[in-house]
Amino acid sequence: MAVDPRQVVAGFLTISMFAMLGNMIKRDHFDSIQVSIQETSVVQFDALKAEEKSVTQVSTESSPGLKPCWAKPVPKEKEQSKGFITFSLTGGPEHHISQVTDAVVIARYLGAILVIPDIRGNEVGQRRNFEDMYDADNFTASLTGVIEVVRELPAEVTTENPAVIRVPNRPSEDFIKNNIQPVLQTKSYLRLATFFPSINLKAPGKPNTDLDSTACLAMFGSLVMKQEILEVVDRMVERLRTLSRNTGSQFIAVDIRVDVLEKKSCKEKSNGRKPCYTAVEIRDFLRKVGFNADNTIYLTETWWHESLNPLKDVFPKTYTKDDLIPAEKKGHFLQSGGAELQRALDFQICSKSDVFVPAISGLFYGNVAGKRITSGRTQILVPSQVPSSSPTASNFISPYVSKKNHVVYSCFC
Repeated sequence: MAVDPRQVVAGFLTISMFAMLGNMIKRDHFDSIQVSIQETSVVQFDALKAEEKSVTQVSTESSPGLKPCWAKPVPKEKEQSKGFITFSLTGGPEHHISQVTDAVVIARYLGAILVIPDIRGNEVGQRRNFEDMYDADNFTASLTGVIEVVRELPAEVTTENPAVIRVPNRPSEDFIKNNIQPVLQTKSYLRLATFFPSINLKAPGKPNTDLDSTACLAMFGSLVMKQEILEVVDRMVERLRTLSRNTGSQFIAVDIRVDVLEKKSCKEKSNGRKPCYTAVEIRDFLRKVGFNADNTIYLTETWWHESLNPLKDVFPKTYTKDDLIPAEKKGHFLQSGGAELQRALDFQICSKSDVFVPAISGLFYGNVAGKRITSGRTQILVPSQVPSSSPTASNFISPYVSKKNHVVYSCFC
């Protein structure tokens, strides 16, 4: 339902960011992907039995990538717009993907014009243009015939106050019909505020061919990082691959963030479940499944932290962004207030590594997994307490891959 924007806009950013941070540090079931934030228990990073093979037999080569198998939404005839939809991107790329998908689907269903979003930082007042991170021309071109996209609101509309609507991630057709469409019929200027009541990356339950195809296109075809970011990523990845090639080993990316771990206990609960893994536990996990000191490891930390020392003691070729980013780019990417750019580097590097290990459950893991699966990089190892027997890396392949329970499999084949 619509609310008075004066009651919402001031607190919008703070509420959104706390919700997203909650998603990062809340548990995520690696066997059952939909997780309610309201639940207080944590869920184990379940190990999954797979075929037996030694870690040295886990191929460093990507398997054939998947191809889009959705039909591009049928172009709609030019008709008078039913209104404008605005929104902001918040959090990191893992959130941007979901926020864009929701906005595009809603605009398609309502026949509204979508305004290219801005990007909001962690603090009130921090703002970037869409073009600071993404290719705006590609975004607009990819959605041609699907929805109308404009860069700015018309001057006559900017004088109005929008109706602000809180939208759960991946809203159903019924939600759009019952909660958003009536508002647009009376107020032609809406502002969406996406929140994440659950981490849901399963295929849609109630099929709607048009909206499902629109969601696939928006999720996997509309957002492309700007060239400057991709070039920095390529240089960092090449350094990591060179270090790996020198010893014939694999390049591993581990999503581990000290600030998140400090806010959340990673101790095993009475039910045997864990929401996250520390550097010591990741060290033990990697060593027990067969990785060794020759392996090169990338951590999604910007700066080194002493709590990571136990990992580096066993895996000396372990690096952070500060170690790898070209010197002339440090000022731009590592400056204060650059969290979105830093997370963009993490997202891309974790998507390109030989092996990806999520030490923290959440949306980052899920959306990186989706990107990796489309390109055939299915070596995603979900940590777990390793038994005393002789496990192999393939025993811990993500259920997103082994059970194909990720939405990507409804968009690609």
